[in-house]
Amino acid sequence: MALTDLIRTIATELVDHPEKVEVREVAGENNTVVELRVAKEDIGKVIGKDGRTAQSMRTILSAVSTKLGRRAHLDILD
Repeated sequence: MALTDLIRTIATELVDHPEKVEVREVAGENNTVVELRVAKEDIGKVIGKDGRTAQSMRTILSAVSTKLGRRAHLDILD
């Protein structure tokens, strides 16, 4: 659950409505998908200009999951 806590912490600090941040971990055979859902008006803040914020979150998630010996991917759902 460390991966979901990491993404939840980052997303909560970025958005205006932190109570609407939902993070779910879906385990697969070879990797884990972390699904992030935020309020409609906060989706731009999580994605960022040209997707830079989302890419940064994915990079951090990848680094942490590699350190844990796993593979993970971040999906931002609207």
